[in-house]
Amino acid sequence: EVQLVESGGGLVQAGGSLRLSCAASGFTFDEYVIGWFRQAPGKEREGVSCIRSSDGSTYYADSVKGRFTISSDNAKNTVYLQVNDLEPEDTSVYYCAARGAIATAMSHCRFVRDYNDMDYWGKGTLVTVSS
Repeated sequence: EVQLVESGGGLVQAGGSLRLSCAASGFTFDEYVIGWFRQAPGKEREGVSCIRSSDGSTYYADSVKGRFTISSDNAKNTVYLQVNDLEPEDTSVYYCAARGAIATAMSHCRFVRDYNDMDYWGKGTLVTVSS
């Protein structure tokens, strides 16, 4: 069975930081692109950051460049998203998702809008940033 389990969300003040984790199981980690996506109330789901662990390729949304960092630990089958300098606009449910690496260019993460745009999804972890 394929599972993606997110953790690390919480309530922080503006300017604070969190480290989100996505623990993957049930598939070959290196053969998938793993990404973080978010959907805030009243907004579309958007790609935040993605990583192809086999070659280290990454994608970041313009809104998070310089503040968020994605990384992977193949030994633990885990992808992390370090989120720094958080802003109230970052408040959202953050979802981890996976898609086969061969079929997925990094640019794909820019255009994800709903559930069907990735193969597997976690249930999400809530990040709330107060002013």
